[in-house]
Amino acid sequence: MTSRIESLISALERADALQFVCNGSMGLEKESLRVSQTGGISRSPHPKVLGSALTNPYITTDYSEALLEFITPPVATIPEALNFLCDTQTFVYRQLQNESLWATSMPCILTGDDDVPIAKYGDSNAGRMKHIYRVGLGYRYGRVMQVIAGVHFNYSFDERLWPIWQQVKGDKGDLRNFIDDSYMGLLRNLQRFGWLIPYLFGASPAVCKSFFAGKESALDEFDNSTFYEPYATSLRMGDIGYQNRKEEGVGVKANYDSLEKYIASLAHAIETPALIWEEIGVKVDDEYRQLNANILQIENEYYSSVRPKQLLDGFEKPILALQRRGIRYVELRSLDVNAYHPLGVDEVQLTFLKIFMLYCLLTDSPPISLCERGEIDRNLLKVAHQGRAPRLELERNGSKISLKEWALSLLEEMEPLCDVAEDSKMCRVALREQVEKVNDPEETPSAKMLAEMRENAEGFYQFANRMSAQHRKYFSQRDLTKERDQWYRGIVEESLQQQVKIDSSDEIDFDTFLADYLAQ
Repeated sequence: MTSRIESLISALERADALQFVCNGSMGLEKESLRVSQTGGISRSPHPKVLGSALTNPYITTDYSEALLEFITPPVATIPEALNFLCDTQTFVYRQLQNESLWATSMPCILTGDDDVPIAKYGDSNAGRMKHIYRVGLGYRYGRVMQVIAGVHFNYSFDERLWPIWQQVKGDKGDLRNFIDDSYMGLLRNLQRFGWLIPYLFGASPAVCKSFFAGKESALDEFDNSTFYEPYATSLRMGDIGYQNRKEEGVGVKANYDSLEKYIASLAHAIETPALIWEEIGVKVDDEYRQLNANILQIENEYYSSVRPKQLLDGFEKPILALQRRGIRYVELRSLDVNAYHPLGVDEVQLTFLKIFMLYCLLTDSPPISLCERGEIDRNLLKVAHQGRAPRLELERNGSKISLKEWALSLLEEMEPLCDVAEDSKMCRVALREQVEKVNDPEETPSAKMLAEMRENAEGFYQFANRMSAQHRKYFSQRDLTKERDQWYRGIVEESLQQQVKIDSSDEIDFDTFLADYLAQ
């Protein structure tokens, strides 16, 4: 395989395309729970000093009023993305009163669904739709599941690469179709090899008992306040995290064989009624409980570790945007919040992900068979729950293979890609760190978390609260320039003005607005 990667690199070099190979755009979306001084989820509304959650492009909310989401614009380099994320969180910390940003993916000190305030977005039709969608998620899956935080890595390749790559591949068809097919191949490989991400970067091996709100758990007991699994890497990506519930007949598996099949499979899910969701009711006593009773209310409800994405034009449905303009970028959603870094993600992780993206593009990617689909799902769950177990075996093409052997093979095949990057030294450092984690599972974040908890005789809450305090101190000691602070304040004020305008501009009632949206 390495020789094939090297031959493709040579072909791109002869075509004078290496300058475009690693010049893609990236963006980050990082979720963080606002918590009170006691470590419980904040019950206060989204702070007005952060602007409108509906219209601020960089500071918004995810499922809950308390679940902040920081969004970077697409940028060319990793330092740019991290600096923007750092400035944003610095600005936010300056506005928070007696609250912290929780340092881990898994929440803590919950008393059940009623403890989780659902995000609100104003009185406009668009704002009401975003809120009702979240109400529906709460009815369907429970609110607690929705406040698990993560980091999303968005990536697109340089547009100048595609015609040259098409030529190298000997494809003589339509360029847009070639780009879509290439991205879909990349997405298939991200799933095939996706178990590597929770192994290397998983940081949720334990969870506060309050997460289960008194319900029984199959997890082991770490202490009187904490559940865990001894070899877990990312419980967030395991059975206890948010999933589309297959056991109740509403499981969704999108078809990644082509963009057309992906769109068709999601279209089927958002247009097909589900009996179990019909039992909830859609509009009860003049109050919406969900947008509709279909398998998925909208495309965003589909849980997957990867997604093809296109920028939306107004209130355009995501699948229509993909159908009309093709794939703009891919979204990798399997990163836990890095508890050991104030930003929740670091330069080494992002450097490795760039290499990983390029590897998944250049590597052959046949369609995913039904058999392989099962292998992919089982591998991800197995690594999430027991990824560090000695001699753990995964499934590949109908056979068993040790995680260590497969992981080292993949990392070795990525080595030539370090040479084509401008930051080749950093790429080698990032790759070497991942090799060390495979050779010694105790070097993984999940193992370090558990070891630190044991050493300090602390449960998950104490660990996460301690790290949150350290991060708060980091941001409190960091300054923003006057110009940067004013820039964020300008974004806040502009977003509030846009909110007022949107709230007063609707010309149709909500029922009509929703029907029109769903009928696209």
